[in-house]
Amino acid sequence: MAKPNYAFEKRQRELAKKKKQDEKDARKREARAADAAPESASESVTETAAPDSAPAQAGPRVHLRKSAE
Repeated sequence: MAKPNYAFEKRQRELAKKKKQDEKDARKREARAADAAPESASESVTETAAPDSAPAQAGPRVHLRKSAE
């Protein structure tokens, strides 16, 4: 009677697990790309719709604490 090849079976399980994880990651990337696309389109419309408004700040927004005097 043939002896089972446990190393082969384990490797096949690992490969199946990795493939499943890769597919899950690919779905997540596609979902993020789909979510990001409409936002960038709406931002460009808002920027062109209000050219007379004040220019946006170049740097990040900073919140300063008020001094307790």
